[in-house]
Amino acid sequence: MSAPAEAVVDLDAYRANLARLREAAPTAAQMAVVKADAYGHGAVEIGAAARQAGAEWLGVATLEEARLLRTAGDKGAVLAWLNPADADLAPAIDAGVDVAAGSVEQLDAVLGAGAATRPRVHLKVDTGMARGGVRGAELSALLAAAADAQRAGRIEVAGIFSHLACADEPASPVNDAQEHAFAAAVEELASFGVEPPLRHLANSAATLTRPSVHLDAVRVGIASYGISPGPALGTPAELGLTPVMTLRTALALVRRVPPGTGVSYGHTYVTKRETTLGLIPIGYGDGLLRAASNRASALVNGVLVPVAGRVCMDQVVLDLGDTPAKRGDEVVLFGPGSRGEPLAEDWAEAASTIGYEVVTRLGGRIVRRHAGTVATTSTGG
Repeated sequence: MSAPAEAVVDLDAYRANLARLREAAPTAAQMAVVKADAYGHGAVEIGAAARQAGAEWLGVATLEEARLLRTAGDKGAVLAWLNPADADLAPAIDAGVDVAAGSVEQLDAVLGAGAATRPRVHLKVDTGMARGGVRGAELSALLAAAADAQRAGRIEVAGIFSHLACADEPASPVNDAQEHAFAAAVEELASFGVEPPLRHLANSAATLTRPSVHLDAVRVGIASYGISPGPALGTPAELGLTPVMTLRTALALVRRVPPGTGVSYGHTYVTKRETTLGLIPIGYGDGLLRAASNRASALVNGVLVPVAGRVCMDQVVLDLGDTPAKRGDEVVLFGPGSRGEPLAEDWAEAASTIGYEVVTRLGGRIVRRHAGTVATTSTGG
């Protein structure tokens, strides 16, 4: 390994996860969410794998993410749903990318973009998350304006969508409330004479647990990467998913130290007995969670060993105990768990966060390597 660390992305596992999610929502189109560089897994390669697996749609947050997919050769349906006020929408629209409008103001931006082709627009409804989209009188104004624009031939209303706030808590009453609010918005849009072909509300958690919101398409994100959407839903294995990413590095230094040795900044870890310490060349500058200091673990030569002391910017110390080890031995920080290594969820729990953050924040000096069947472009269409 020439780099300090590598994130190995198993594309075969990713495709298998999409197949599992397809089984959970067999009547809905599948939108594979590849925003934020595919949650840190590599958007171009993951997008290609998603198309190979039959995903009808790719979903991204930004226009730049959509542009990257098109530049890589993707020709299939793509939705970009987060457009800043100063965004130049025309190139994406002309490249066949669907865009979102969550207010009359955002719709006006689409109408004034100056695109050479008619924009395909998905209307964003705030059903109770208070993050994107509108509700009440503002929603009625958006739906009416969109219907007028479609009748005038200025846009095609290609979809209507919203996002669930508590789908990872299946028993939450918020889910019912949001589902009903979305149904009401769809009905109101129909009253203006518009019935878009794509109604989409379900995220990964709802895809797995709430068939009533599968509708025309489901947006599958975190579960497609083999990470559970939340503890209430179960572990990846219990959900039939395989974690896609393995984060591995190698010991850069191994040395024996006496009892009472303070380790790393602040000496928050002090050895209780003679032990072996191992140094790995990766830290929070590469996206490791500093909050996991003294709480996370890694796999070294088949043995789980703890992080000793604070995670530093580019170094972490492990307490190897009496585990035989030498410089250059592999260290697996997290992976699918098949060898007994931690899961991304274990690091998340150690840092009091979620698995999403563990994989998405990785960068810095970490090299990403894609394994399994790799496609050079995602040419769906």
